[in-house]
Amino acid sequence: MNTFKQFQVNNEPAFHTSIVDKEFPELTNNEVWVKIAYSDVNYKDALACSENGQVIRTYPMTPGIDFSGVVMKSLDKRFQPGDQVLATGYGIGVSQPGGYSDYQKIPGDWLVPLPETMTLRQAMVLGTAGLTAALCVNALLSQGMKADDHVVVTGASGGVGSVAIAMLHKMGFKKITAFSRKEEAQTWLQKLGATQVVHPEAFLPEKSKPLDKQQVDYVIDTVGGELLTRLLPLIAYDGAAAVCGNAGGIKLTTTVLPFILRNIQLIGIDSVNVPHEKRLNIWQQLADLSVTDHLVVNEITLEQLEETTKKILEGTHQGRTLVTVGETV
Repeated sequence: MNTFKQFQVNNEPAFHTSIVDKEFPELTNNEVWVKIAYSDVNYKDALACSENGQVIRTYPMTPGIDFSGVVMKSLDKRFQPGDQVLATGYGIGVSQPGGYSDYQKIPGDWLVPLPETMTLRQAMVLGTAGLTAALCVNALLSQGMKADDHVVVTGASGGVGSVAIAMLHKMGFKKITAFSRKEEAQTWLQKLGATQVVHPEAFLPEKSKPLDKQQVDYVIDTVGGELLTRLLPLIAYDGAAAVCGNAGGIKLTTTVLPFILRNIQLIGIDSVNVPHEKRLNIWQQLADLSVTDHLVVNEITLEQLEETTKKILEGTHQGRTLVTVGETV
């Protein structure tokens, strides 16, 4: 076999997507060939598959910021043929060809050995969404968050939000408020562990003030923009918000009052350049918690990617989407 299938986005002669045949390039330095079993679809992938997404650096490019699979060939002594691995972040799917491919060449430094108690499928049910959710939860735990605190999770029906709720529930949190505008998501979010599912407008004050009644101890925010602006004045003394998304916009209009009068913390969460040792610990944590059981998982093939990414950008998508690339290993 001299070629393999790969999903690509291209901007010549006009922006388009296609599935193409690619030849196997040679490995150099500490690179590894991985036979991909699964990838997934994140908001960033949806942007990569759209003409105005502004995340792709050069064209043509194969999106897919996550993948799991089996090592086929390796120039990195840490990995041997047959090893099960996963990869997320770095430049994958943006400046380096990503997971929407039968095979992928990747630096060994970017690979994480699959935890023993996790399957390749489970790894991609979680993907960057799971990694990000864990980073948010751990950041708030380091700020003093406890199981009896009131935690609000915005964008709850999305990948990061739903995994965060599942994690908090597994950790014994008893007061988790899920923000969702989708009535059809209420039942499964409660099954995940949300103690209440509310429309943001039903929870937030009609008029935002620099400081308002303290209603929330901690926030995991996947939306940004106006929603985060209106939540900050409600966070109680010594509370914090972990911020990881901007689907609601990149602008934040606030004052210093919540920070200097209530001592709250605003913590930015990046999942792209997480140090390797930290990745290892988080993936083991996710494996130990086993949070994939009740997540809503949509399963698609490479041929269905375009339809799925449109739904994500339109805001009509729920849960996680697993992309079955190769044979289940």
